[in-house]
Amino acid sequence: MTLKVLAFATSPRRHGNSETLLDWLLASMAEEEGVEIEKIALTDITINPCKGCNACEKLNRCIQEDDLPRVLESIIEADCIILASPIFCMGICAQAKALVDRMQVFRSRKYVLKLPVAPPERKGKRLGAFLSTAGQKWDIVFDAAIPPMKCFYHLSDVRDRDVYYLLVDGVDEKGAILDHPTAEPDARRLGKEIISRLKVLAGEVSG
Repeated sequence: MTLKVLAFATSPRRHGNSETLLDWLLASMAEEEGVEIEKIALTDITINPCKGCNACEKLNRCIQEDDLPRVLESIIEADCIILASPIFCMGICAQAKALVDRMQVFRSRKYVLKLPVAPPERKGKRLGAFLSTAGQKWDIVFDAAIPPMKCFYHLSDVRDRDVYYLLVDGVDEKGAILDHPTAEPDARRLGKEIISRLKVLAGEVSG
């Protein structure tokens, strides 16, 4: 069985701290057998802001013509969904927030049209992970980023208890994370942990 991992690099600054953290985690996952990884950089595709028109409540799709439809299909098919974002002005970056807001399609599907998002037999067998980096070391620097990510995973049919978090502060300039004492080993360790748990959920190994 192939485990499908979908990863979003959302920062407008390519290959910066949050994407480097993501790449470490994905590299760890890629070392395991039977893992298929799709990484999407939001700078390479077009995800427009939500218009708030609620057309998706009737159509079960967004009326905007951009890359959202294929992204939603990848989310549905994934066994694990990972999103990495830097902290900009105490929240996730605008590109990440645009993606989260466009989950309105899933919200309409679940709560208005009463249709499934993920196939019922896969509920409880999907995992998520939110990776984030911040320049400041304030205790509250990640607080505003967590609620939209909980919403993102909830609407994608990933249970709150099945979402992992890796948050690294004190890395501001591009490349600063390379000097962080624990970021890389923590990311690689988390990658292994997620794949191990996915295999248990898939019934490949005993828990």
